[in-house]
Amino acid sequence: MLLRGLSQSLPEIFPLLFTMLEKHYGAALMEAGRQQMDVAKQHAAALIAAINAVNAYAEWAPLSDLGKYGIIYGCGFLLSSPDFRLHACEFFKIVAARKRPLDDGSDFDTAMKVVSETLMNASKDFLNKSNSVVSNESEFEFAEYICESLVSLGSTNLQCLTADSTSLTFYLQQMLGFFQHSKLALHYHSLLFWLSFMRDILSKSKTGLVDDPNTSTGRTENEKARLLALVTDDICSAILVTSFKRMLKKENVYTEMTPTVGTLELWSNEFDNKIDFSNYRSRLLELIRFFTSTKPLLAAAKVSERTTAAIKNLMVASSSTKDLAIMESMHLALENIVVTIFDGSNEYSKISPDLQHSLRQTLEGLLQQLISLKWTEPTMVEVLGHYLDALGPFLRYYPDAVGSVINKLFELLTSLPAMVKDPSTSAARRARLQICTSFIRIAKAANESLLPHMKGIADTMMYLQTEGVLLRAEQNILGEAFLIMASSAGTQQQQEVLLWLLEPLSKQWTQLEWQEAYLTNPTNLVHLCADTRFMWSIFHIVTFFEKALKRSGYRKGSLSIENSSKTTPDAHPMACHLLWMMPPLLKLLRSIHCLWSPPVTQVLPGEMRAALGMSDAEKIGLLGEGKHKLPKGSLTFNDGYPSDISKEAYSEASGNDIRNWLKGIRDSGYSILGLSATLGDSFFRSIDSHSVVVSLMENIQHMEFRHIKQLVHSALIPLVKCCPSDLWEVWLEKLLHPLLLHVHQALSSSWSSLLQGGKAKVPDLSGIVVGSDLKVEVMEEKLLRDLTREMCSLLSVLASPGLNATVPSLEQVGQMNHTEDSCKRDLNAFACSSMVGFVLHNKSLAVPVLKICVEALGWSDSESMSKVSTFCGLVVLLAVSTNNVELRQFVCKDLFSAIIQGLTLESNAFVSADLVGLCREIFVYLSNRDPSPRQILLSLPCITQQDLFAFEEALSKTGSPKEQKQHMKSLLIMATGNKLKALATQKGVNVITNVTTRFRTLDAAPQSNHDEEDRIGLAAIT
Repeated sequence: MLLRGLSQSLPEIFPLLFTMLEKHYGAALMEAGRQQMDVAKQHAAALIAAINAVNAYAEWAPLSDLGKYGIIYGCGFLLSSPDFRLHACEFFKIVAARKRPLDDGSDFDTAMKVVSETLMNASKDFLNKSNSVVSNESEFEFAEYICESLVSLGSTNLQCLTADSTSLTFYLQQMLGFFQHSKLALHYHSLLFWLSFMRDILSKSKTGLVDDPNTSTGRTENEKARLLALVTDDICSAILVTSFKRMLKKENVYTEMTPTVGTLELWSNEFDNKIDFSNYRSRLLELIRFFTSTKPLLAAAKVSERTTAAIKNLMVASSSTKDLAIMESMHLALENIVVTIFDGSNEYSKISPDLQHSLRQTLEGLLQQLISLKWTEPTMVEVLGHYLDALGPFLRYYPDAVGSVINKLFELLTSLPAMVKDPSTSAARRARLQICTSFIRIAKAANESLLPHMKGIADTMMYLQTEGVLLRAEQNILGEAFLIMASSAGTQQQQEVLLWLLEPLSKQWTQLEWQEAYLTNPTNLVHLCADTRFMWSIFHIVTFFEKALKRSGYRKGSLSIENSSKTTPDAHPMACHLLWMMPPLLKLLRSIHCLWSPPVTQVLPGEMRAALGMSDAEKIGLLGEGKHKLPKGSLTFNDGYPSDISKEAYSEASGNDIRNWLKGIRDSGYSILGLSATLGDSFFRSIDSHSVVVSLMENIQHMEFRHIKQLVHSALIPLVKCCPSDLWEVWLEKLLHPLLLHVHQALSSSWSSLLQGGKAKVPDLSGIVVGSDLKVEVMEEKLLRDLTREMCSLLSVLASPGLNATVPSLEQVGQMNHTEDSCKRDLNAFACSSMVGFVLHNKSLAVPVLKICVEALGWSDSESMSKVSTFCGLVVLLAVSTNNVELRQFVCKDLFSAIIQGLTLESNAFVSADLVGLCREIFVYLSNRDPSPRQILLSLPCITQQDLFAFEEALSKTGSPKEQKQHMKSLLIMATGNKLKALATQKGVNVITNVTTRFRTLDAAPQSNHDEEDRIGLAAIT
């Protein structure tokens, strides 16, 4: 009613506001001309008040009325006033983002067109002026407002411009001008528009009716094609050239590079708190991919020109390493362009032969130029390696150049010294590893194109090994590349390659001398770490085992719970190597685990004892203070831990080296166990389960939270998923019992300490001084929540459908609910075919698991609770389906009560529907067999017997689970006096508001989540 009344009064209000704008603006100028500044300020204040009132109406009043009564014109006129234009800009930003109404489209479009013309005229004046005159900060702030408004208009109301190609072309030219502008803020706002615009017109319709222009889909596709035609070669060229320039950071630019960079305000570390450079660069690269997909030849030509120019500048530069920044910044642009052309959504084979020929000539010319370079400076060699592997997808279609690329990579590798002792020469070590990594990237991108060259690569590797100029880390990376090549040739080829790669390793790995010397007693690991060369040799052997399992026959994502135990074990070429790999690995892991036991820790040397603690990088990661910057020369492996490999054989191991070595062996060892489990019978029926249990669980009570989390995630969850059901008793009961027993006690103690005293008290941080009690508390809570969530993930896996196929569904449960207990199945009947049934049948597992479930309902962690609720659902189903009295009593009393208590926590609001559903299932299916649910409900403070009767009557009148859940929810809210915060807060979960906060800074792009399978070799060497 209020809004209707305001709408009816607009014909009176808007003329008044327009008059105020006109009157007070003129009066303010006149009084200022007379030097009556006090009076002028009063008129200015009145004018600003009128603009603010206009802005309030602009959020909801019909746009046609704003145009009809001159408000748009009046605010547009104020854009020419330096004193009031920023206030007027707020009006245009609001109206530009208004959405087109369904019932007043034509009038809205007419008014919005006036808005667009006003904004474009203002931006035209600024862009023309800024090209000839150096603008001040006030001009830039005004331009930023105008640019933001134009971006909003283009993102929300582009349809108002599309009808007129001339207006749309002019608009695109304005946005191009902002994109090319030297000011980073203006460029960035325009970047967001171009991303949205190109993403929309290049998106494919999901329906196949695009050929019919009379369908809505067909008209949409035709409209997209028309818009795409307006993106001319000139626009594309300008966007690409500007994007290439802005791939640089300000800190990497030297004075000599000014002619190349120009006057651009490049991204700087000063913007670190506003937007991360990697996120900004990822948006530039996305835009480059969009333009490449529509104009591939132009993109290829531009990146080739830019790279060629950078190479020429390096040839004549006085200090080549200074000018290398442009080359370093461009390889990602080249990589994205090549991937889009040859490996993207566009199918290269469908491109016209003429275009294919031109693309081949352009990129072949660039490749030959790169191959001809005679660079030997480590940093330059590293960059050149990046460029060569960026062209990997090109080599898939044009394999003639593969041989010259391989020869060039080996030439670069051998041009650098292999023996690095001086830390100042670690750049050479890094460059060598990067060249080896380029083999992996090319192997992945070029596919079968490398198969004819495998023998030549193998011969070269053997020669370099014989000469002693190929270190173990480099052999590992090249071996990984070999495995990728072999995966394209079939299982037989993989087996031959594995035999060739693993046979030399097996000779060292299976020797009893080193096992007896270093693994018979935990303290002997001190001597192993003193033998630096052998220590790193063992490290590289273990990490290669992990790579061999990942790259041979196994692909992440191919493992599913439903088919994990049905896979043919012999399909994996690593199956025949497990027998000799596993025993020493298990001994090594056992010895490492023993280091944390107090009797052993007390006798360790100080440096070794210090190595057992957390690294600075781990602490910073827990605190969320950003990515820890590693010192130059330190390399990051696939699992994220640093290791300075330049020390692997030539210097005494430091405490940090020992810590990295221990973490690397532990993490890779867990991963090897998890990957080996996916081989099915080859692992479970050939490896001694007792040795695995002893290795992993003997010192579980001394393991720190982060170690247990990694153990569960990498090893135990895959073991649970893949273990054949007839071996559950042999394997899982012995593995899970000590784990569940200890973790329940540890989590219970830490959560009790956190909820009651505010400190989690985890073993990982005992005795560590970080500098702030608050920081310690934050890290402790993070460690506690991480382990809690991982353990709850394990429970979720235990309850997964694939491992519990024989448990009846709710529908089946409903049909058999009224049968007598004597007619129901024994819990033992499910123990061989249901994982949850197996766990519940074994009391040694059931007791700690069920305690975790009940207590987790009181831990304020919604992510963990969402996983636990899945397990609880299976427990309830089995309680209903079986005649087990103990289980039924637990569900009806302990679980039912704990769920209601859990609903008092606001953190459980996210899973409240699941929890209410569990309450409904327990009451509906079990209250006739156990009095506890009724007793618990009647014990609640605000319920009477009559309320419970009414509730049961309501349940009896509907068979709909949804309606029954609603009745249960209403009863619980009423019975507790609306004290269940998880239910009370649901109303505020989804909040919609049209009030937005104005950010004057650059916003951060969302992080891309890369599958770890895409992180190869050095993982993130940059």
